[in-house]
Amino acid sequence: MIDRNNPLIREATSLPPLDKLQLVDYLLESLDMPDTNIEKLWADESSRRWEGYKAGEISSVSAAEVFEKYKP
Repeated sequence: MIDRNNPLIREATSLPPLDKLQLVDYLLESLDMPDTNIEKLWADESSRRWEGYKAGEISSVSAAEVFEKYKP
């Protein structure tokens, strides 16, 4: 739980709405720190899948089929 008496929290909550929005945007952006190892793994996997698809080794499924499969 956030300590509302924390000077940083008090200062942030006293900001004008636009400044609060910019602060929230900045904080959310700062959380999105890509892991280069994971990024490389996904790039390699997507390349492998694309090459497999082009070679006819992997088939595709329409979005409608995927959505139907996971429909509640």
